[in-house]
Amino acid sequence: MKLKVGSRVIYPHHGAAIVRKVKRTRAFGKISEYLTLEIVHTDMTIQVPADIVDEVGIRAPISKDEVKELLKMISKKSVREPANWSRRYKNYQEKLRSGDVWQVAEVVRNLHLRTKIKDLSAGEKNLYDQAEVLLVSEISFSLNVSHDTAIERVHGALA
Repeated sequence: MKLKVGSRVIYPHHGAAIVRKVKRTRAFGKISEYLTLEIVHTDMTIQVPADIVDEVGIRAPISKDEVKELLKMISKKSVREPANWSRRYKNYQEKLRSGDVWQVAEVVRNLHLRTKIKDLSAGEKNLYDQAEVLLVSEISFSLNVSHDTAIERVHGALA
C-alpha cells in the first residue's frame, strides 16, 4: 500500500488516521521512510516505518457498500456467544486486536444487545466504548461524514 500525505487509513488498534508527514530518517544505521499518522479522534500521533505498514495492519477504510452491509449486520438481534464471562471477554479482546472492522462491529453489536439484558461490567463497558470508537471512526472515514453522523448511523442500526 503506497501512502502519501493526506491519505486516510485505518490503524488497527487506534482507528481512523490521516498521514500527516512522510519523511526519510536515519534509524538503526540505515535510512528509512517513516509515516507520521494522526489518529483523528484523539490527540495522538504515531510514527510507523513505511516498509512495515502491511505487517502492522494499516489499511484503507472500507467502501460505502461495505458500510451498508456492516450496518445491516449489526442490526441483527440474535447472536451466539459464550455464556462464561471470562471466555466472552477474552473473545471480545481478540476481536478488537484483530483490526478487522467486521469483528469490531460484532463486539459493538453483542455488547449493545447485552445492555438490553443487564448492565455491563466495567471491563465490558470499556471494551464496548473502545469498539464503538473504532467502528465509528472507520464509518466516518468511509462515508466521509462527521463523527456525530457516524454515531447516529451506528446507533440507528443498533436500535
